[in-house]
Amino acid sequence: MEKLGLTSENWDQFVKWLWDFIPGLVSAIIILIVGIWAINVISRMLRKFFKKKDYDETLEKFLYDFLNLGLKVLLVVLVVTQLGVQSSSLVAILGAAGLAVGLALQGSLANFAGGVLILFFKPFKIGDFIEAQGIQGTVKEISIFTTKLNTFGNQLAILPNGKLSNDNIINYSEEGKRRDNITIGVSYDSDIKKAKQVLLDLVNEQDKIVQDPLPVVVVTELGDSSITLSLRYWTLTEEFWDIHFYTLEEAKKRLESDGISIPFPQRDIHLYQHENIK
Repeated sequence: MEKLGLTSENWDQFVKWLWDFIPGLVSAIIILIVGIWAINVISRMLRKFFKKKDYDETLEKFLYDFLNLGLKVLLVVLVVTQLGVQSSSLVAILGAAGLAVGLALQGSLANFAGGVLILFFKPFKIGDFIEAQGIQGTVKEISIFTTKLNTFGNQLAILPNGKLSNDNIINYSEEGKRRDNITIGVSYDSDIKKAKQVLLDLVNEQDKIVQDPLPVVVVTELGDSSITLSLRYWTLTEEFWDIHFYTLEEAKKRLESDGISIPFPQRDIHLYQHENIK
């Protein structure tokens, strides 16, 4: 032992320390095994609980991940404490590490806070069609840090929750129905009452257009080259675009077939010829 640099006194201290450490190590291993088993049991119970209660899918995922992570952190603290590390020292180390990580990940923490606010206030849910940060799309997924949208062109847009929670959001799906406003210009020579009736007949014959409130056609502007009519009606949100495109195309056909012209900007150019003066 002397060749190995260990005196009998040091060896005795090492054996004593090892003898004192082994019970704590065994206890820590037992706590770790039991803890992992308990977390798995609790996780299965949480899944069954959420399935029975039928909560919002995003909220379920957030609560499950948060509780699962919290239980694992608690288990690590118990195991480390059982190995002889003072709890006050461990808390100080975790606090310092948390501060350092927080300073390094300020943007991520802002996104995390934004995700919590979105989950709490629920300005939208999965499946809603929204507009935010200049992007329109259907909400595909809401996670803690980001929200994913499927755009009209089937692109995936990923929006950070920090900015999203502090920005203007338009939720087109929340109310269940939408009002369309189609503007059409007719010439000054046209019969306005006839034009309005043609447009009203067009929307009233469509079963998918909501009749409460009733569709209306109003004059909104007397322009330079046309009278602007506004056709306003309500539809269910999921039927909005199909009805919009059909009504827009059919309105042009029916107005023209009834002799009502839809003018476009024109300019009259007059040419004057002057004789050369000698």
